Amino acid sequence: MIKKLRWRFITAAMLAFFFVIALIAGLVNVFYYYVVTNDVDRTIDSIINYDAYRPQFEVHGPGGRGVGGRDGIGPDNGGGPDKGGPDGRFPGGDDDMSELAPFRALPNEEANYMTRFFIVAVDDENNVLFTSMDFVASVDESEAVTFANKALDSKSDRGYISGYRYAKTGTDDSTVIVFLNCEREVNSMNAILFMTLVISGAALILVFILVCLLSRRAIQPIAQNIENQKRFITDASHELKTPLTSISTSLDVIEIDHGEDEWTSNIRSQVGRMSGLVSELVALSRLDEVKPVPDKEQFDLSSAAWETLEVHMSQAKAVGKEITPDIQDGISLEGDKASIQQMLSVLIDNAIKYSNSGDNIRFSVRKSKGKARIEVFNTCNYEKAPDVDRLFDRFYRPDESRSASTGGNGIGLAIAKTVVEVHGGKISAKCPDGKSMTITVEL
Repeated sequence: MIKKLRWRFITAAMLAFFFVIALIAGLVNVFYYYVVTNDVDRTIDSIINYDAYRPQFEVHGPGGRGVGGRDGIGPDNGGGPDKGGPDGRFPGGDDDMSELAPFRALPNEEANYMTRFFIVAVDDENNVLFTSMDFVASVDESEAVTFANKALDSKSDRGYISGYRYAKTGTDDSTVIVFLNCEREVNSMNAILFMTLVISGAALILVFILVCLLSRRAIQPIAQNIENQKRFITDASHELKTPLTSISTSLDVIEIDHGEDEWTSNIRSQVGRMSGLVSELVALSRLDEVKPVPDKEQFDLSSAAWETLEVHMSQAKAVGKEITPDIQDGISLEGDKASIQQMLSVLIDNAIKYSNSGDNIRFSVRKSKGKARIEVFNTCNYEKAPDVDRLFDRFYRPDESRSASTGGNGIGLAIAKTVVEVHGGKISAKCPDGKSMTITVEL
């Protein structure tokens, strides 16, 4: 139990730290991306709004004034391909067009020389009207067209494509796309992402080591408290056994001298109930130990189930009830046979106590998907469906009046749950309408 508590503490601490470090790393990357992208977009806006290049963003396609000539765009209206030539003129190269001015859009003079970009214009049918490649060396015209097609396929007016930031602008019948080289910025963002991932991973490993080292000291007071409670239960149980034995012996003497009556019967019943409670508390305390099953062994679960069932068959018949077994042969299990039989006994005894008179109890032990599956079904008659999530809690009894009449202490199912858990299994209960109860165990 202490070991499980410690690992729960470690898991909770690590999950909390993971969410915090993930939030910080995410915010750092999002903020850096936002700052860098805004800076890049400002540069693109400067290119678009630069007076020397405004004519390039007033393309209207055939029939309107374009950069390839006075009357239209294309080889028939210009002096060559729709691309600026080595003479540095606007695309088309007409003599009446002014020369392409040096880039001076940014206030930082050095930044103007470091800004690398190209421009592609298309008509409303995505036919290329012109390309401006004067301020880029690593991309040729065909690659520029490929970039433009990718940008046009995107629904966003701005985005990143292979180290370039693009922005689309234009009119209803034409679109101009500016591509700004921002490989340094993209590499910087990737470097920040990689660095935050590495630092976050290293921090998680370091914190995990520290939490593991400090968790033992952190839960030491709780462990000490639990140990004191276990010691108290064990000591109190041993102390109670002596007076209970004395009362039982004295009761025998009284009955020999004066005979049995309703008072002695009631005393004997309460002594038996108290003795059972003491035994259950001792068993529960033992199961809470660090290694409640020190020596696990392979045993025949089917045979163990039959042995346990035979003990309760006569008990069921004595109160007018019947148990229908369905036990598959040859099911083996690794664990403590005595503890498993105690768990089975608790489930069968619980079904006998709380089932309706004359009803049938079904007890099944089958193998399903590599696991041993145990089911105990019985009818019941609760006024409202019990809280099955609390059914296995210590001292929880869904119906106090029925528990008093049947002698239940609210510990049996807690013992069954603990036995199942120390064997690595699961136990659950279903009582949807308060009229039937099914307890299922998977080992």
